[in-house]
Amino acid sequence: MRGFSSRKIETTGGALHAMIGGQGAPLVLLHGFPQNWRMWASVAPALAASRQVICFDLPGYGDSFCPATVDAASKRSMAAGIVEAMAALGHDRFDVAGHDRGGRVAYRMALDHPATVARLAVLDILPTCEYWERMNHAFAMKIYHWPFLAQPAPLPEKLIGGAPDYFIRHTLASWTAKGDLSAFDAEALESYCAQARDPAQLTAMCDDYRAGEGVDNDHDRADRDAGRRIDCPTLALWGGAGIAAGASTPLDTWRAWCRDVRGEAIDAGHFIPEENPDATIAALDAFFD
Repeated sequence: MRGFSSRKIETTGGALHAMIGGQGAPLVLLHGFPQNWRMWASVAPALAASRQVICFDLPGYGDSFCPATVDAASKRSMAAGIVEAMAALGHDRFDVAGHDRGGRVAYRMALDHPATVARLAVLDILPTCEYWERMNHAFAMKIYHWPFLAQPAPLPEKLIGGAPDYFIRHTLASWTAKGDLSAFDAEALESYCAQARDPAQLTAMCDDYRAGEGVDNDHDRADRDAGRRIDCPTLALWGGAGIAAGASTPLDTWRAWCRDVRGEAIDAGHFIPEENPDATIAALDAFFD
């Protein structure tokens, strides 16, 4: 990305990689599965015209460290690491937008570190416990990878490891509105496939979902049962043909989790920033302005 530089930031858990560009108020961008910082390449430079944008590789993805345990792959642990890294960069309060797994880290950060997150945007997700509780026949077919990747090691690693490129390419295409890979930059697509070829990163990605089935789900339900809500202004965006869309809009669900939430559908599948970057830029720019 023109105007961005690569940086490694040491944290208690390990070194986090980030691409940093622009000047002004900080905005953290967090990617989803099975991606890395490159998913923001069509969006981040425009957002960096009026603010500093920090695109992290989540633990287990890209050039960041791989968590050693499932608990270390929890969204609570990842969120704490991002907060630590941002403090090392000199920021104790910032905006954050997250897509897919990054959205789960982002809203967990807003719940666990309310004084740190100024504004929050979540892209094409619902809270983790909400997904598990909606796992009926239709939803299980849509997000079959949730129970698959959460199976005990090394079952998913062995199966994916037999054809990693096929798995990644099929998965990405199946979640787009067009059902193909036309939205993805070739270099970015190769980097996504390369992660699945690396045994350590493949295990880390599976541990991400194992944490989602276990400790992340527990954290969500505990917060919901205690009546805890996200205090900061929140934007929910979802693909009209995305994963989060259903009988009710994601905004209906997020209203129960947030004190101040707004949102809209984007003409896209699951991968909003890559399938419709212009609409994504417009929505995020207006919210974070």
